[in-house]
Amino acid sequence: MPFINTITQALIYVCFGIILGSFILSLVPLSYRPAISVPKGTILTAIAGIAIFSFIPVLQLILYLSPGMGFLYTLQSVLLTFEVGKAWCFTFVLSILLFIFAIWTDYRKCALHSYIGMVLVLILIFALAWSSHASSLNKVVGFLTHTIHFTAVSVWCGILIVISWFSKNHSNWTNFLKWFTPTASFCFISTIVSGLILMTFVVNFNDYTNSWILPYGQTLLIKHLLILPLLIYALINSIFIKRNIMIDDQYNPIAWTRMESIMILLIFSATAALGQQSPPHETVIIDEEVSNLFKFFYEGPFFPEMTLQFSMNITSVSLIGFALLFLAIIIISYIKKAPTILTLVMSVLFVFSIYLSIMLSVT
Repeated sequence: MPFINTITQALIYVCFGIILGSFILSLVPLSYRPAISVPKGTILTAIAGIAIFSFIPVLQLILYLSPGMGFLYTLQSVLLTFEVGKAWCFTFVLSILLFIFAIWTDYRKCALHSYIGMVLVLILIFALAWSSHASSLNKVVGFLTHTIHFTAVSVWCGILIVISWFSKNHSNWTNFLKWFTPTASFCFISTIVSGLILMTFVVNFNDYTNSWILPYGQTLLIKHLLILPLLIYALINSIFIKRNIMIDDQYNPIAWTRMESIMILLIFSATAALGQQSPPHETVIIDEEVSNLFKFFYEGPFFPEMTLQFSMNITSVSLIGFALLFLAIIIISYIKKAPTILTLVMSVLFVFSIYLSIMLSVT
């Protein structure tokens, strides 16, 4: 069940991204973007996905409580009295409305329909933010921060996903970058700031490294490391490719944006996995609660309030050297026009090397 939950929660980000990205790009003049064709079936599937995938955490809670209360009674109780259940009921109803709206209208031919669709999607984001863990800890700050975080991610990644996988050509790419680069930068900064605020609800900045003892902290570390190669892709796609297109207008950048979107999907997966772990403030450090990954690298005793320290050694320094080498190969691959799949492999090895360097330095 945790694995299914992780996959479905990651797919929720993709669903929101496809829908919101499609609505936004339909409002952009053709001279400022490539030609795009998102099948209506894809939009409808994404809307249905939001309703179905958002129910998985509710189902998990129902299955957890039902042995002692009975399934039907637990189902009724969770849906009508729990915040997560009531939020899903609202999400389900609104998803049906959005589904019907998408069937009856064509947002590609009417700007008003796109605006209405975006409003409905934003309300769906409100519902998810209201039932989030951060909102349960602080109704106002948690709700607003999660809303900003989810919206910024959906706008930035949604546009990127739609452009990467549903473009019919790569025309007007320079004009596209003129507005998308600042938009993506603003969304990225908003995502980082709101993400750091959300992190303070579960992890104190001073205890960030100590949280690596737990599965939640390990997942959080991996998520943060995955952001590093994403920045490299963003730099290549926003600066280097723009310069390349100015020299050769036949150059096709779609393959590179697809690799960036795949990196984002990996980050979505890590984010979804965080939701399956107990936050550090709710966990007592005992041997049974310690991350198996951490146990693999650390063989000392575990005890409450233990503090991690770092001691660089020849192995960890060598791994940093390998990480820099993999990073250089990514850039060289772009210059030499090597297959972009190679850069994805190098990105994973880059993250893996840094992770090993960090964990092998822990004492």
